[in-house]
Amino acid sequence: MSSLKRFCAAHWTAKTVAVVASNISTHVYEVRPRKDHRGVNLISDSLPFGRRWYGDPNAVSNAVDYAKFRSRSHRAVIGVYDEAGHVIETHEHSGEFKEW
Repeated sequence: MSSLKRFCAAHWTAKTVAVVASNISTHVYEVRPRKDHRGVNLISDSLPFGRRWYGDPNAVSNAVDYAKFRSRSHRAVIGVYDEAGHVIETHEHSGEFKEW
C-alpha cells in the first residue's frame, strides 16, 4: 500500500480516500519528532533525499512551510505526528498551478 493510501486510510473516510488517491500528483509529507529529541524530520517520497531535519525552535512550522513550498504546483497532504505516532495536525495544500 502506498504511503498516501496508508495515511488516508488511517485518518479519513473511504470516500475521501478514493478522491485523494485518484489524484496522482498528490504529495504526502510526515513531520515526525526525532528519536534523539533534537527537532523533527520532514519525510516524503517527493523529497530529493527522502527526509529533511529541522532543529530550530520553530521546527514544525518551518517543516510544514517547506512542504507547502515544495508542493507549490501539486496538491499536498501534511501530517504532523507526536512521539507516540498519533496525528496531532493535518494540513492540506491545494497547489497553485495556473495555466496561461
